[in-house]
Amino acid sequence: MNARAPGTADSARVRRQTGSLGRRLVLATLGFCLLFTLVTVGVRTWSAWHKSLAAMNAELVLIDQVFQSNLAKAIWEMDSDALQTQLDSVARAAPIGRVELQIIRAGRAPEIIERQRAVQPGDHRAPRLRHPLTYEPYAGARETVGELTLEGHEGVLWERMLTEVTDIVITQVIQSLLLAGLIMWMFNRSVTLHVRRIARHLTALAPENLDQRLRLDRSPRRRDELGLLEEGVNGLQAKLSAYLERQHQDEQALAAHRDRLAELVEERTAELRAANVLLEELSRSDPLTGLSNRRHFDELKDVEFRRAMRLGQPLTVLMCDVDFFKRYNDHYGHAQGDACLRAVADTLRSVFARAGEVVARLGGEEFVVLLPGVEAESAYRSAVHLQKRLAERELPHAASAVSSQVTLSIGLAAFDPQAMDHFDQLLRRADEALYRAKTRGRDCVSD
Repeated sequence: MNARAPGTADSARVRRQTGSLGRRLVLATLGFCLLFTLVTVGVRTWSAWHKSLAAMNAELVLIDQVFQSNLAKAIWEMDSDALQTQLDSVARAAPIGRVELQIIRAGRAPEIIERQRAVQPGDHRAPRLRHPLTYEPYAGARETVGELTLEGHEGVLWERMLTEVTDIVITQVIQSLLLAGLIMWMFNRSVTLHVRRIARHLTALAPENLDQRLRLDRSPRRRDELGLLEEGVNGLQAKLSAYLERQHQDEQALAAHRDRLAELVEERTAELRAANVLLEELSRSDPLTGLSNRRHFDELKDVEFRRAMRLGQPLTVLMCDVDFFKRYNDHYGHAQGDACLRAVADTLRSVFARAGEVVARLGGEEFVVLLPGVEAESAYRSAVHLQKRLAERELPHAASAVSSQVTLSIGLAAFDPQAMDHFDQLLRRADEALYRAKTRGRDCVSD
């Protein structure tokens, strides 16, 4: 006879009726994350494309604003050398793919001069800017001397777009992982919550309430692992004893004690972490001015110097010295001298506040400014602006030989990759420039 045992038949029927929560969770997670990633990458790529076009168009507008007056002047004065130099400078700008200058002469056909860095495709997608060039030889007389057309470099646009899309994909993958975590959290809400309810029910069992059945508030038609577990717990409740209740109480006391210990450890850890952060800040800042101190400056200077060498970026250093500060201390006293240094530090901080710019006090009345990515010409304008801002504060200095107010002598040095292989060489050149500024009468900027 081939009759099966009753227990075997019941087990087979249960396996056919039950489904797998884990399999449904995996399939739902994979499908949802894939769909979410594809849709989001598409939308963000479209948005990044338009942002890249807007950014390149803004660069073209800036280049046009910088060069239009010089080009108009060169056309009016018929200075072909200056005109060619300006056009070459425009063409060398990173976002420029093609430059076209149309020169308007009275009674003559327009002359067209073109500079093209790369072959632009027929379906050109990079932005194009066209702007008339006008010149005012004297007040009230404005003449149109030509028209400047700037076309963006499509290769640069696509390179930027590729970088942006790469960042989008990486970001979206991370977000998808977080989304998967969210789905797992939902699983915890739909499954783990009931498991915890079962655990609480088992923990709370006692001889006086063994007749209370476990109920998960779920549909009776859902035949899955939780349904089987609910039936199994209800079948085992008759075997519980008073020992489980005592064990539950002991576990509750132990859990409360553990939580209290964890809270105490967390409080002490937070206090220690805050003290370490404060100590680290104090070790990197000047106590008088609040600027970076010599130690912090020494940590940053080599990092920025190596980055400038590796990426071929400009790097400029300003050495600033308060003129006749010893006389200031002798005349006003050291307390007023400290107030003067704090005022100078506040002025430096307000002028050089962009990200990456480092202002530090090296000692006494000497300050240094590290300007990554800034050309020497722009740094010179910033140094002049610093002197102007300090003059606006009108700090009196009766003992000065150059002014009735506090002034600064500034030495400027720019990174030269052909002649420098260490930051100290750049700092030494800035110090030599400061010395020249002092020998020229102080209250000036020297390079």
